[in-house]
Amino acid sequence: MTEFEARTVKEAIEEGLKALQLSEDDVVIDVIEEGRSGVLGVGSRPALVRITPRDDRPATEVPAVEPETAPDAEDASAADEASSIPDVAEPALQDADVSEITEPVLAIAADFLTNLLGKMGLHTGIETEVLDSEDDVVYRLNITGDDLGILIGRRAETLDAIQYLTRLVVNQQTHRWYRMEVDVENYKRRREHSLQRLANTLADQAAREKRVIMMEPMLPRERRLIHLALRDRSDVRTESIGEGDARKVTIIPE
Repeated sequence: MTEFEARTVKEAIEEGLKALQLSEDDVVIDVIEEGRSGVLGVGSRPALVRITPRDDRPATEVPAVEPETAPDAEDASAADEASSIPDVAEPALQDADVSEITEPVLAIAADFLTNLLGKMGLHTGIETEVLDSEDDVVYRLNITGDDLGILIGRRAETLDAIQYLTRLVVNQQTHRWYRMEVDVENYKRRREHSLQRLANTLADQAAREKRVIMMEPMLPRERRLIHLALRDRSDVRTESIGEGDARKVTIIPE
């Protein structure tokens, strides 16, 4: 069972079947997110589908794939949010592959961002890095400059749209999906650290006062950060409740 993301449901299915080297008759397809185009790309959401090979299909050799995080996929439980990485699947990379593709991938992404921001009349710089762990390779681009709040938007929707467009351009030129993160003045990292501190502060309060604490509605990736920050604590547990944009994390004392 693997999840794939693209601009439309049709394209996501095509990407998934191509990656798995299977036909539609060989799989079960579930549409998780229909996607939306937004306005001029702002506020857009990619389509997300889950493709599961049928048990009765003829035996074939399926290439290894690594899932990437989808910004708008809703998780069924706190455990899913804390442990899964649901987004675009991509073939696993070897160390040699990473070193060979890093420069062109980052160059394509940086050129696109430079042109886009230039047309917006913004004077910016772009910092690039590759985050390489045991099971993930993330190509990160951080936009630097003054007064760049316009690039973040409400609940980071504009930043998500820019990231998606960047990933799409790289995909179109390389014919492959890569895990990419676009940030503005390290907003995402600062937000991550802030949420982790807040999660532990509220967890201390919930454990001390023996009462359930409900956090504000958050995006899926932010809820996942809360679950991860508190998953090793024995005095509290977390659950996600609500639907859509109103979905939020609750911290429950044990």
